[in-house]
Amino acid sequence: MVAPQFHHLAGRVWLCPGDPDPEAVQAGVAVVADERGSVMIDAGQSPAHAREIQAALAAAGLPEPRWLVYTHHHWDHVWGACAWPGVEIVGHETAVSLLRAEAARPWSHRYLHEQVRADPRLRPSFQARARAMASWEDFAILPPTRTFADVDELPVGVRLRHVGGGHAPDSAVVLVPDSGVMLLGDCFYPPPAHLRRPEDDLDLGLVRRLLDDTYQWYVSSHAEPMTVEQARSAVEGA
Repeated sequence: MVAPQFHHLAGRVWLCPGDPDPEAVQAGVAVVADERGSVMIDAGQSPAHAREIQAALAAAGLPEPRWLVYTHHHWDHVWGACAWPGVEIVGHETAVSLLRAEAARPWSHRYLHEQVRADPRLRPSFQARARAMASWEDFAILPPTRTFADVDELPVGVRLRHVGGGHAPDSAVVLVPDSGVMLLGDCFYPPPAHLRRPEDDLDLGLVRRLLDDTYQWYVSSHAEPMTVEQARSAVEGA
């Protein structure tokens, strides 16, 4: 397996793709590099993944983050947070209760197995969690320490906008206007597999509403970045 690497996208924005194997359920992350304090977007799917991201940051010569933004509360975006000491965690206000509830569950490989036996629809997600977590020692699920309702802006000009949607109620997009980049997280994806109905599909209407010629790049967590022309073509052709 190739070690994660950061690649420059535009302006201050660098991307570290996740595992392309969909069974790994590993989201990519981004960093907005700034000498005043960098912003990490999503935490990695596990402490081990977070440590790989930290090594990739160092290899690319990028500064360590001062803020960690959750695009939403799903495990593959937040389970690495406990490996990022000293950062301020930022997320939508609804993520707090959702992650407190997740933190209260008795996570272990045995618990994952028991949950899959009780509800086989959980198998893809929970098997991926089991593979990601070699050890549960010192693991913790951390809610945001800085929250917002509709919009927020960090001191380095990174803007946050709550969009919600069918995938997660706390989904937010991250805007870097000086770099022409919009980071979408998973906001337009259908609900997680165990909650998905046959009629659920990509919410391209949400992407259509987000399109803005100020932004030349649109980045989702599990796919290659799209130019604004590619994004517009995708939503208009649907």
